[in-house]
Amino acid sequence: MVRVSGGVPPGAVPQACGVPPGAVAQACGVPRCACPRAACYRGTLRNVPDRLVALTDSAPRFVDALPRTADVVVVGGGVAGCATAFFAALSGLDVLVLERRPALATLTTAASTGAFRLQFDNPDEIALVREGIELFDDFGSRRGLEGWDLRLRHGGYLFCSLTPETVDRAGRLVERQRAWGLTDVELLSGDEARRRWPYLSDAVVGARYRAADGWLDVKRLAIGYAAAAAAPPRAPGAIGSGSASFCAATEVHGFAMSADGSAIRGVRTSRGDVASEAVVVAAGPFAAQVAALAGTQIALEPTRRQKLVIPDLPEAPPGAPMTIEEESAAHWRPAHAGCLALFTDARARPTAPADPVPIDAAWAFGLLDPTSDHGLGRVAPFWNELWARGSVAHWYVQAGQYEYTPDRRPYLGAVGSIGPSGLYLNAGYSGHGIMASAGGSRLVVDQLTGRGAVPTVFAVDRALLAGEHDIL
Repeated sequence: MVRVSGGVPPGAVPQACGVPPGAVAQACGVPRCACPRAACYRGTLRNVPDRLVALTDSAPRFVDALPRTADVVVVGGGVAGCATAFFAALSGLDVLVLERRPALATLTTAASTGAFRLQFDNPDEIALVREGIELFDDFGSRRGLEGWDLRLRHGGYLFCSLTPETVDRAGRLVERQRAWGLTDVELLSGDEARRRWPYLSDAVVGARYRAADGWLDVKRLAIGYAAAAAAPPRAPGAIGSGSASFCAATEVHGFAMSADGSAIRGVRTSRGDVASEAVVVAAGPFAAQVAALAGTQIALEPTRRQKLVIPDLPEAPPGAPMTIEEESAAHWRPAHAGCLALFTDARARPTAPADPVPIDAAWAFGLLDPTSDHGLGRVAPFWNELWARGSVAHWYVQAGQYEYTPDRRPYLGAVGSIGPSGLYLNAGYSGHGIMASAGGSRLVVDQLTGRGAVPTVFAVDRALLAGEHDIL
């Protein structure tokens, strides 16, 4: 549990108002959950004031010089780090966020699709992500973030089956989802799906669809979290009057420890040392490396995931849902005046964490070429027609890394038996970091402040069991 330092100010004079340059585009201690599961996720958003801060008049607070102390230090300025800062500041803590890159949310966050869904294969992630979607829907209204548009769209998720086997699997999954309380997923025959989305292939023999799934602008989400964290009002039960400062271009080199090595006492960085008894590692694919600096070993497998961006493609139906092939996991959604497309290849092997993540431009042909075993045209034939005409002329590829855990559940909260007290993790989202950032970060902060527990399924030192997982 964090001890408030007595309100030591962040110290440094903020830089000129505004957000640093945006994404660098890449070319071509609290006991664990003793309560019922639902109670672990509840009671959070209702404790947030209806009005926080008008983001039209605010921006993240950047500092050049590090403060001497902080109630909490967050390592990593992607969406998980910014969300951690938001919930920690709201709880009355003075927060310092350290980001190695020169700007926030420019590595893995920027390369994501920005999508969210509740169609999961387990109730734990459904509950975790549901909390985030509630926040996204209210981001610019109930929470007082006036004028901050996440460009959110509930466009739906459509999982298309090409074989009877995947139709059966989808049916069994939807039955389980309904038992978990997710009752708005539709099961459709191929003909029903084609009547609603005429671009679908005759090869589609069934589908599952949820209209309330969708997507948003990930950079606006991350910067929105960061800006709101700069000057939040006190939430009910807050332990101080907190705020967050951000220091970019700052690398963490190690940790200051207690004499016996059992507790965190601070962070050592490329700009100097900061005293703190609570550190949250939210470093995405680099989280295992950072945790290892404190002698904590976690199982994490960074795996490259690439995204095809076609900014202008009139033939892509602008009203289409996220369209996924169940067999291959190739999928696309409308974006800009075109679309984004991905392939989460189950055969991809883990690599070391990378910055930047290397791009393989030829990877895109696997989505576009009609002869590919994961071509987008298998579900939507207009892709094959575009290939034949050579109509997809202007596109580029971005790359990031999913940080997979063996059981595909995030590591949330205190490291427990595997590391020092005062060290927390908010990482290992396995490709679901955007949609789970709110629920996960709130759980971490609630444990850190002693207001709540992290469910055992997300505990950092839980027993890890690998098994079959959903395709995305």
